[in-house]
Amino acid sequence: MNYVIIVAGGKGLRMGSDIPKQFLPIGGRPVLMRTIDRFREALPAVNIILVLPKAQQAYWRELCQQYQFPLPSVEASGTDSYQLADGGETRFHSVQNGLSLIPDDAEGVVGVHDGVRPFPGIDMIRCCFSTAQAKKAVIPVTPVVETLRHIPSQQNVLRSDYCLVQTPQCFDIQLLKAANRQPYSESFTDDASVVEAYGHPVAIVEGNSENIKITTPFDLKIAETLV
Repeated sequence: MNYVIIVAGGKGLRMGSDIPKQFLPIGGRPVLMRTIDRFREALPAVNIILVLPKAQQAYWRELCQQYQFPLPSVEASGTDSYQLADGGETRFHSVQNGLSLIPDDAEGVVGVHDGVRPFPGIDMIRCCFSTAQAKKAVIPVTPVVETLRHIPSQQNVLRSDYCLVQTPQCFDIQLLKAANRQPYSESFTDDASVVEAYGHPVAIVEGNSENIKITTPFDLKIAETLV
């Protein structure tokens, strides 16, 4: 059985909006709803766990009623249902809260995805999940196309040595649960770094350029164009 934990805890500070960025509309529909729908399209049988700060959950329910979007349920059962978990102090703790809704004896793959990435490729999502079945840990990446400069040394670096990391990052369920029992570290910048700190290698697959993370007003304009 497969799961995806969609983490949406942004406050929209860089967006300059009073409304958290995951709730802003693109093409007349909130970002987060588009993100959820993309996973339903790619993996109709996947169990979805949405992680939101407690302070934002009432507003989310209002949006669900306004846009006739399904409300969260206690148990994920059915193609339109999903569960709701409380956001934590950091992304690491938010993912922990999402993982707590997955049975301890569950087998399969769990993906972790940024709620403000509404355009992950359908084929890319499927590739991440299928690769994780074999490799147990996988992340989607895209190449760096700009010149990179290392500020401390005041030197350019070889961009072919680097890549940009996206989500969903997918893992064997038992592996991610075990890795997330480690004490929190500031070095945990994403879920792959948590798994690597636990001692397991992470494979890479090709991401898609449309899979942008919406954080600024400019990103929102790009998203409108993509819609």
